[in-house]
Amino acid sequence: MRIARWTHNGHVGEGFVIDDRVIGFADGESVTEILARGLEGAREAQERVLHQLRESEAPALLLADVALLAPLVPASIRDFVAFEEHVEGVSAGVEGKSHVAPEWYEAPTFYFTNPHTVHAPGQELRPPVTERLDFELELAAIIGAAPAVGESNLTATDAASVIFGYTIMNDWSARDLQAREMQVRLGPAKGKDFGTVLGPWIVTADEFEQYLDEEGFLQLRAEVRVNGELLGEDLISNMGWPFPELVAYASRNSRVISGDVLGSGTVGNGGCLGELWGRNQGLVPPPLKEGDVVAMSIEGIGDLVNRVGAPQAAPELPPARRRTRQRHRTHRGTA
Repeated sequence: MRIARWTHNGHVGEGFVIDDRVIGFADGESVTEILARGLEGAREAQERVLHQLRESEAPALLLADVALLAPLVPASIRDFVAFEEHVEGVSAGVEGKSHVAPEWYEAPTFYFTNPHTVHAPGQELRPPVTERLDFELELAAIIGAAPAVGESNLTATDAASVIFGYTIMNDWSARDLQAREMQVRLGPAKGKDFGTVLGPWIVTADEFEQYLDEEGFLQLRAEVRVNGELLGEDLISNMGWPFPELVAYASRNSRVISGDVLGSGTVGNGGCLGELWGRNQGLVPPPLKEGDVVAMSIEGIGDLVNRVGAPQAAPELPPARRRTRQRHRTHRGTA
């Protein structure tokens, strides 16, 4: 099943992509509601829509006639860093040598990014003012209904059962902003939270069973091109952990809920420019600029294409003020 959101003549539609058409859910349901019902609920919803199609009761639109939106409104977005090759390349650019910290191997690290700046397929990106704009090619898992055991401290087996489907994720990055703020031992923050693209649709997890290897890794080919030139290609199965283990880790002493998005982190072998800059010891290929077109594809899902627009300047803020560090207020007498 392919599940999408779209606009047509000023109206938002949510439903299934079937062949070259989009068909809204029966009874005006939303993607959020379908995710909460899990895969079985989605299959029932699809059967109702297919019945309506057979009876000519469901209005269908050509996919080519609608503008796709992000396929869901995320409850949250966790972004992992699960590809060792990506870490090797980026560290070479930051530290001058390729290095993977021993701590990386101990557990799948992630950060939370901004669910309020999710872009649509085909939407033009308005980046901040940056000298090092970058893309990041990722596969993202979408969480559906939780199992009977709940949403916390899941085993990998239980975690696999809450993965509703997958979509492509482009984690746009301003590397110069990111490098500055991460010197404070936090982040990334403003180097990341201006834009994440999800799409073009959610493909349900059952469609990927043929790609699973014996350890549960997805052997999907992933590619990224800039202005038609292939810059990166990898297999998703090169992740250090399969997706159920990422979900299980996210749920440790916490919760994963329907509508959560978990990014794999950037694939290796050119999944972002930052990795290539580290390996080439310079800005080769060059950072993204206005007019560049970034096209991502992942086997079994499709293509995600966006164009870089003009940068958007933000109001200036002053640097931190030096303070006296006094511990008591200065007493002021009354007149």
